[in-house]
Amino acid sequence: MNKSINLNPVVRTEMLIRKPANLVFEAFIEPDITTKFWFTKSSGRLSEGRKVLWEWEMYGVSDEIYVKELETNKRILIASSNGTTVEWSFTSRNNNETMVNITNAGFTGNGDEVLNHAIDAMGGYTMVLCGLKAYLEHGIQLNLVADKAPDFHV
Repeated sequence: MNKSINLNPVVRTEMLIRKPANLVFEAFIEPDITTKFWFTKSSGRLSEGRKVLWEWEMYGVSDEIYVKELETNKRILIASSNGTTVEWSFTSRNNNETMVNITNAGFTGNGDEVLNHAIDAMGGYTMVLCGLKAYLEHGIQLNLVADKAPDFHV
């Protein structure tokens, strides 16, 4: 018997960053900071209602995102050109700690494609948070995204 399974995975990852929420939030909306731990180029700062192009020049790929909602120091919600949505939430735990939660949903394709995209997103956003932590807490650029797959650089 062949059963059909409806897959609608939601990827969640989180990390405690030992910096105030305003600094952590700024790291995601200001490309001069974000390029230190994630993408290599951006068409601009995130603001609600704005479309922004993010580029990973080493891989020859980009993503046009639309900022659906932005609540200063608390939340960012974007729609990606691949059809997924990503939400960042920032929760202050005290004056110098912020819990960052990332939720990614809306993966499309057949069962294997959906699962592969979700697994890839989970690993990718975990790397982004690790890179953010190293950069904001210790001033270290780990180059995690570029070093993840150096054989695929263009």
